[in-house]
Amino acid sequence: MKKILLTALVALTALGASAQTAREEIKANRWLAGSNYLDYDRAYGDGHDALTPAPKGYEPYYLTHYGRHGSRWLLGDGDYMSAIRPLRKAKEQRKITSVGLETLDQLERFFTTTRGRMGDLTTVGERQHHGIGRRMAQHFPEIFKMKDVKIDARSTVVRRCILSMIAECEELTAANPTAKIHNDVSDALQYYLNQGWPQYLKSQGRNRDRVNNVYREKWTKPERICQVMFTDQQWVKDSINAGSFMRHLFEISTNMQSHDGELDKRLHVSDDTGSGANLLDLFTDEELYDQWRIRNVDWYLGYGAAPATSGIMPFSQRNLLRNIIETADTVKTTQATLRFGHEVCVMPLACLLEMGGTGAQVENMDELDTYWKNYEIFPMACNIQLIFYRPKKGKAGDILVKALLNEREMKLPVASDQHPYYKWADLRAYYLKKLDAFDAAEEEFNRNNPPKER
Repeated sequence: MKKILLTALVALTALGASAQTAREEIKANRWLAGSNYLDYDRAYGDGHDALTPAPKGYEPYYLTHYGRHGSRWLLGDGDYMSAIRPLRKAKEQRKITSVGLETLDQLERFFTTTRGRMGDLTTVGERQHHGIGRRMAQHFPEIFKMKDVKIDARSTVVRRCILSMIAECEELTAANPTAKIHNDVSDALQYYLNQGWPQYLKSQGRNRDRVNNVYREKWTKPERICQVMFTDQQWVKDSINAGSFMRHLFEISTNMQSHDGELDKRLHVSDDTGSGANLLDLFTDEELYDQWRIRNVDWYLGYGAAPATSGIMPFSQRNLLRNIIETADTVKTTQATLRFGHEVCVMPLACLLEMGGTGAQVENMDELDTYWKNYEIFPMACNIQLIFYRPKKGKAGDILVKALLNEREMKLPVASDQHPYYKWADLRAYYLKKLDAFDAAEEEFNRNNPPKER
C-alpha cells in the first residue's frame, strides 16, 4: 500500500494531472476515452507548457527521441464491420430503430472512404507531426538552427511511421535549410525500433488476457445502447454479441477524431438536448468511462509495470533504451537522433524510464485509474525527447539531461537538486543497472525453460 500511495503522489505531481478524477476528465473532454486513439492536439490543445530555461552556463547540444506515428485509420476491415454487420442484420430483419438506421448509414458512408487506407496516416496525423517538428526547432534552436547540423532520422518499415518522420523532417528543414538530415528505413532497424516480445515476457504476458477478460465483462454494459439501436431485445440476445458490438462501435467512434470533418458530422436524430448527435454522443458519460477503463487496464497489464505481469513488461523496450544510451555515448558534436515507430514502444519506454508516475505499481485494477491513466502517456503522435546539455565554452560541469513526455517536463527516478535537469552519469548508471538486472533474470528463465523440441 505504501508503494502504491507513493507512486500515486508521483503520478499526480510529475505527470501534471489535475485534482480531477479520470471520470471527471473524460466527462469534460470525451475524446480522452479514446486511449491510444486520442488526437495529440485534442489532448493538449494549441498551448504547450513553457519549458524551464537551461541552468546558468549550460546549452543544449543533443536531442534523442522516439515518437509514435500520428493519427490513422483503423487497422482492418473487421474493426469497422464488427459494428456494421449487426446493424445490417437488424435492418434486414426489421429489428432496427431510427437511431440504428442513422448510425448504420453514417458507418457505411464512412466505411467507403477506408478502402485501401487501413492503418494509413491521416491528414490529422500529418498535422500533428508538423506541429511537433516546428516546436522542436523553436524550443531548441541551439541544436536545430545550427548551420549544417546533423539530424539522423529512422523509422520502422510501416508507411504511417515513415510519413510521420517525413512531416517532422520537413519542419526541421524549413527551420534550417542547411540541416544535414539522413533518413533511414530498414528491417535491420526493427530490433530496437519495434522489438518483439521474447519468451520471458510472453510467459508473464499471459496474465494480461486472464485479468483483462474479467474487467472487459465487468465494465461492458451494452443493454442501454442496444435498446437505442434495436427494437427487440430478445432478438439481440439470440442474434448478436451485444458486448462485442458495443466495444467495436466505441472504437470507431473514438477514432473519428483521427479524421478532419468527421467530428462535425451529426446524426439527424435528436438526443436529450434536442440537438443532433455525433457517434460519440451515442454513449453516456459513464459508458465512455467504463469502456476507457477496460482499455486502461489492458494497456497497463501489457506494457506497464503491473504486479500481475511481474512488473517486467516495460522491458520489451530494453533494446530501444540501450540504443538510446549507446548512441548518446558516441555524441561529441551538436546533433539530433529521431526515431519513429508505435505506441507499443512509447508506452513501455516511458514506463521503463519511469517518467513521472508511469512506473506506478498497482495491485487492484478497480483502483488503477486513480494512479495511472493511459491517455496521459500515449495519444497519437506521442513522443519522448531527452535533451542533453553541456557547459558552455570555457565552463566546467557535468552533462545534464532533461526529459520530455509529449513535450512536458518529467520527473526521473534519480535524485536531482535542479529538476527537471539530471546528471546524465547518474541516469545512465541507473538505467544500465536496471537493464543488466533484467538480462540476468531473463537468462535464468531461459536456462530453466529451454525451448521445446518439435
